Amino acid sequence: MSEKFEITNLDMKSGMTLKIKGKIHKDVNSFTINLGQGQDKLNLHFNPRFNESTIVCNTRDGSSWGQEQRESHMCFSPGSEVKFTVAFHNDEFKVTLPDGHTVTFPNRLGHNHLRYLGMDGLHISSFKLE
Repeated sequence: MSEKFEITNLDMKSGMTLKIKGKIHKDVNSFTINLGQGQDKLNLHFNPRFNESTIVCNTRDGSSWGQEQRESHMCFSPGSEVKFTVAFHNDEFKVTLPDGHTVTFPNRLGHNHLRYLGMDGLHISSFKLE
């Protein structure tokens, strides 16, 4: 039922920030934001899971997922309006949540240029790369 939002020619370089505004679908258990080279090469998999009250971050390289990083700071809820940012640095990602809390995740795959953005479970009203 949820819509998928995809950009395959993103031009996000180290030092840039992605600003996302939208609304979480009301009938989902989670939503996902993926940044990387493509669907099977993800530098950042950001996945708040409502049923577990946790935010899971991970990487994907081909068919293999990395070690999950779990953050128990849940400030998202189904049906809510959200505004948050993802800052991309050479060595890490910093996701600033709607309440100001920051989740930091290492750039394990080491790319300094991201071409792919995929979002699922969110209705995007605006996004901006700066």
